[in-house]
Amino acid sequence: MNKDEKLQITKDKLMEATLHLMENMEDPLKVTSREIAARASVQPAMINYCFGSRENLIYATFQKEYLSFLEEDEIKEALNSDLSPKETLKKIHFLVAKCLVRNYKFTKAITGLVLFQRDLGKGSFSFPYVKAHYQGKKTDEECKLIAYELSTIMQLLIYRKDDIRKDFGIDLADEKVLQKYIDMRVDLLLAE
Repeated sequence: MNKDEKLQITKDKLMEATLHLMENMEDPLKVTSREIAARASVQPAMINYCFGSRENLIYATFQKEYLSFLEEDEIKEALNSDLSPKETLKKIHFLVAKCLVRNYKFTKAITGLVLFQRDLGKGSFSFPYVKAHYQGKKTDEECKLIAYELSTIMQLLIYRKDDIRKDFGIDLADEKVLQKYIDMRVDLLLAE
């Protein structure tokens, strides 16, 4: 077995351990590097070697699970529909928001990384639809910023969903309420 294969096995073990711990801990923010490494039967230093940080490992684990969610029929249907770009964004953002609510422990653990450390130069799944919606009326930079706002506000509000329910009486865990909220956000940010 070569070095790359061994490294991939270690990465897989770390992600499996992270998934198990994240799903079984009451507070996902308390999952430590030592616990992850012990569960994966590797040295804690391998987390930084393989992923750069514990937060990046948790994010990579979520992405792996999230990417499998994107293969589901609802996402494929939304992406291949004849809806307008704005309506497609509403559908996709609702499905992603539903995934974030469903996987709240991961959402809670990755929000800081997503909001404050994510590479903004990487593409956004929303950008092509925002750009198509404006049909040249806004620059690419403006469309990228709008796409960024759509995703970050959604991420932040889902992170604070319990406070929003308690303080505003809005239950984002209710799919009808979540759909209404997503529609409102997209309408506000894609107003002409």
